[in-house]
Amino acid sequence: MDAQAYGGNNDRRQSEIQHDLPRLLDRAARSAGLDRAQWQIQRKGDEQLAVRPLDGAEPRLVDDYVRHLAAELREYNAQRVPEARMRLRVVIHQGLVELADNGFAGSAVVATARLLNAPALYDALAAHPGADLVLLLSDDVFRSVVKGGHTSLRTEDFTRVTVQVKEYQAEAWLRVPGPVLGARTTDSHEPGAAERGKPAAPAPGEPAADRSGPAAAGGAGISNEYRADNINVTNVAGDVDARGAVFGFGGGGG
Repeated sequence: MDAQAYGGNNDRRQSEIQHDLPRLLDRAARSAGLDRAQWQIQRKGDEQLAVRPLDGAEPRLVDDYVRHLAAELREYNAQRVPEARMRLRVVIHQGLVELADNGFAGSAVVATARLLNAPALYDALAAHPGADLVLLLSDDVFRSVVKGGHTSLRTEDFTRVTVQVKEYQAEAWLRVPGPVLGARTTDSHEPGAAERGKPAAPAPGEPAADRSGPAAAGGAGISNEYRADNINVTNVAGDVDARGAVFGFGGGGG
């Protein structure tokens, strides 16, 4: 994971981000029932690459952890002027990872770094200025965890994108979590998309519609229910670019 526009901040704000980011990540993990103390974490300013063992908690990582992180960011940013908001790009990938002398080695680490630098993530932040976090799942994680039905997320909550960064090219799945969505990314440029899904006003003398369902609780097409679980990564030789950072199976920052 990586914070947007970190380099454009002054020294004091950069120091504040480095202080606050780990604490936000820790609180989100605790809320999701995960223990970041058990993760191998490589820190670099506004970036973190975290590797955790495969232990059956993949759905919780993809679902609950990301939900709680988005909630932590919303609360954090609500107390700040727009210029001081913290916005994150987050990637989850899985594969073998080897602990090396200067960090992590393996093709999964390289892939995670490439995914984190995907133009689609930058475009999503630009297209959704109210979003605090954008998420990209590798195709393998998406198919095994989300499409496999192990989370409260729906396949329709994601948009398939093609990532091509340097020598890396692969399919991945993009999501902008949280009630800031209103409409999914693919609908965001359609006229009237923000109004789609709103209940019609009741006729005079008629009772108001029941708005207590999932859509009313979490926004259009968004459920507040949590479910879920974990991710892994260990050994493949190759040119390692560790400029990314991610929790779970791996992640990258830029």
